[in-house]
Amino acid sequence: MSHEDTPKGAKITFQVDGRACEGFHHESLLGALRRLGFEVPSLCFHEAVSTYGACRLCLVEVQKGRKSRITTSCNFPVTAGLQVRLDTPAVQQNRKIVFQLLLAKAPASPEVRALAAEYGVHSTPYKVSEEAKDNKCILCGLCARVCTEVVGANAIAFSGRGSHKDMVAPYDEAAEACIGCGACVEVCPTHCIGLRETPEIRTIEKWHRDLPLQKCEKCGRPFAPTFQLMTLGKRVGMKLSDFKVCNDCR
Repeated sequence: MSHEDTPKGAKITFQVDGRACEGFHHESLLGALRRLGFEVPSLCFHEAVSTYGACRLCLVEVQKGRKSRITTSCNFPVTAGLQVRLDTPAVQQNRKIVFQLLLAKAPASPEVRALAAEYGVHSTPYKVSEEAKDNKCILCGLCARVCTEVVGANAIAFSGRGSHKDMVAPYDEAAEACIGCGACVEVCPTHCIGLRETPEIRTIEKWHRDLPLQKCEKCGRPFAPTFQLMTLGKRVGMKLSDFKVCNDCR
C-alpha cells in the first residue's frame, strides 16, 4: 500500500532524531511529538481547533527521501517513513528569529518573555513601536477559532493587514454576538483578553462586552450570562426558564 492509500488515522512508524516512533497517519506532527513526550515550543496550538501556524515557534526539520526542509509542525501531517529532527542548528537559528520577532510584537507579554528565555532569547534586535509597547497579543487567532469552530458564535475576527492587523469585534465595538462563555479567554496563550465579573455582570474586556449574569434560584449564586443561556437554549430547543438553577444545585 502506498503512502497516498494509507487510511487516515492508521498506525504508522516515523523517526524522531533517529528514534523509531509510532504515530497515526496524517495526525498533526506537533500533536504526535507532544504525545510521545518530545518538547516543542508553541503558542498558537490547541487540540480543540484547527491549526493555523501563526506563532511559527513549533519549527522542526523534516525529511522524506532526499528532500529536507524546515516547517511548522502543528500543521504538518505525520506520514510513514517521515524523518524528523528537532533541534538542528538551522531550527535553532530560525526559532531564535521568531522569538525575537514575537518579543518586538508583544513585549508586554510575560508568557512570550518566559518562553523565549527558556530557549535562550532574552532580547530583540527589532524596533518596538510605540503602539506595541503595551501589547500582549501575538495574533495567534486561537480566540477566533474557538469562538467559530467550538462555540459557534463567530463574534470576533482579524481586521486590517500588516502592522495594522488586529483581532477585534466588528467595527471594534461591543461584540453583540459574544455570549460571554469565556472560551476565548481560556485558550488565549498570552492572557490578553481579560474577563471581569461582579455579582451582576460578566465583562469580556477586549471585546467590550458586558453581559448580565443569571442567578441560581436555589443558592443565589450567579452562574452564567443570561444571553449565553438564551443562545444555547435556542440551539437545543429550551427556554431561559429551563436554566433556573446552577449545575451544583440541579
